Amino acid sequence: MSQITLYGYWRSSAAYRVRIALNLKGLDYQQQSIHLVKHGGEQHSAMFKTLNPSELVPVLVDGNVRLNQSLAIIDYLDEQYPEVLLVPKDKDTRYVVKALAQDIAVDIHPLNNLRVLQYLSSKGNFSEEMKNQWYQYWVETGFQSLEKKLEQTSGRYCVGDCVSLVDACLIPQVYNAERFNVDLTSFPTIHEVTRSLRDIQAFSCAAPEQQPDAIIPQ
Repeated sequence: MSQITLYGYWRSSAAYRVRIALNLKGLDYQQQSIHLVKHGGEQHSAMFKTLNPSELVPVLVDGNVRLNQSLAIIDYLDEQYPEVLLVPKDKDTRYVVKALAQDIAVDIHPLNNLRVLQYLSSKGNFSEEMKNQWYQYWVETGFQSLEKKLEQTSGRYCVGDCVSLVDACLIPQVYNAERFNVDLTSFPTIHEVTRSLRDIQAFSCAAPEQQPDAIIPQ
């Protein structure tokens, strides 16, 4: 097996998803920190732009394979290391999982990504309070519809009682929502699924504060 390297950042939601997937599959991997704030953002460095001209994390390198985009990376990991699947083979469940994962990763997350928040501050003249309100509004809007969908699909986890790609997307988004003081009491299904998932070692070990490049406020 080739050495797997994950270029990411401890608080990156997308890198967090991939860490969860790698942990669930029991794969050994090396982490290479790309600090998204220090030195103006290391994602803008010449070195990193050769890996990903989009200047975004994560990037996964596995032998001769180099991929960005967390959902594509996890698709690759499912195909290359299928002993544990995050997207089930059963067609009736497979596309439910993919659609719910995209509800989070495609609809909710991009509106509160770091570069969007930085733009609001630097170009949009948003105060810290206004920026937080932006964040809270779009997460709450996304969670309102997600909650209704999970009421129909969830068991112990987002889709039944098997951990899936949706769960790997949900936990990082909930982590960010908590950071920005989003009131989650209106989303009881999301809350209960989150509690169950955080008891799983693959998720707890992937948490931002557990990463080697984590900076914990004093």
